[in-house]
Amino acid sequence: MNPTARVLAAAQESLSAVDKDGRSLGVRKLNALDKLRLLKAAGSELSENQAWLGVAMLAASVIEIDGIPVPMPVTEQQIEILVGRLGDRGLDAVAETLAEADRDADTNVGNSLGIPA
Repeated sequence: MNPTARVLAAAQESLSAVDKDGRSLGVRKLNALDKLRLLKAAGSELSENQAWLGVAMLAASVIEIDGIPVPMPVTEQQIEILVGRLGDRGLDAVAETLAEADRDADTNVGNSLGIPA
């Protein structure tokens, strides 16, 4: 697999989470374009509110709930609806899943996959 294909495959990689309500959540890391579109949906004022934006980014990382696809929100109202749908338990599960994926990625820093450290 060439480097471009490897980057594209990683961008499409989805993760799985289960929240404390037992819901299965499909999650993926947002790429630069996703973040840009989320900022556009939030508008100029909310884009500067780091707390709001952090919650919005967690919600926008969800691609499915219990096997049902969730489209990327494109308006402030859609972001708020998704946050309400996920609630604290869903958002906590997404945050933990993304943090765990980052920790796993950090263990491979400096080493190509398949090459011993």
